[in-house]
Amino acid sequence: MYKILVCDDDKDIVSALKIYLSSEGYNVLHAYDGNKALEILENEDIKLCLMDIMMPNLDGIATTAKLREKYNIPVILLTAKSEDTDKILGLNIGADDYITKPFNPVEVIARVKSQLRRYIMLGSMPQESKVKVITYGGVSLDDEAKQVTVDGEIVNLTPIEYNILSFLMNNAGKVFSSQRIYNEVWKDKIYNGSDAAVAVHIRHIREKLEINPADPRYLKVVWGQGYKFSV
Repeated sequence: MYKILVCDDDKDIVSALKIYLSSEGYNVLHAYDGNKALEILENEDIKLCLMDIMMPNLDGIATTAKLREKYNIPVILLTAKSEDTDKILGLNIGADDYITKPFNPVEVIARVKSQLRRYIMLGSMPQESKVKVITYGGVSLDDEAKQVTVDGEIVNLTPIEYNILSFLMNNAGKVFSSQRIYNEVWKDKIYNGSDAAVAVHIRHIREKLEINPADPRYLKVVWGQGYKFSV
């Protein structure tokens, strides 16, 4: 089964997460600080990381930033309710999602499965499928190769970014609220008002696609309603 890394300096939380995840068949490795987590990543085939924000020596934000220099695996932050600023910072530097402490075991498992499903799906090629390429302007999305190009140049997107872009391009011209995008892409019934998470990922996509992210040609916001891919 897939290897999951749990990194938190609270040993009780690590133990609880190991029980939850092991019961689902996952092989759970653990670290109590960021440096150890990076060491494990170098030596193990980790498919997903649960990362606490507040840790001594190397905190979760710095660890996620270093992790993103080499790995594209899903990262779910473990945060306290008072760490809203850190949640946004974490998403800005490459985290995929976050879970607020104290967490519900059912929510943890649901989010882990959701992130793994997207990551594994994007990392594998369908054996029998028709090539499906969507092109608007200079942006092309090849859903078989799971590849996006802008004016012929490959753009590297995270699994979350790819799925947001794919959803919007497949429904080009239509406006979707943050909640609808979150439900479609994260596949979670638990929304928790994650407007900020969607907004951060949209901004990342703009920075990779647009000549001028501040005046986007493709990914547009419709104030008070949501986002759309403009045709």
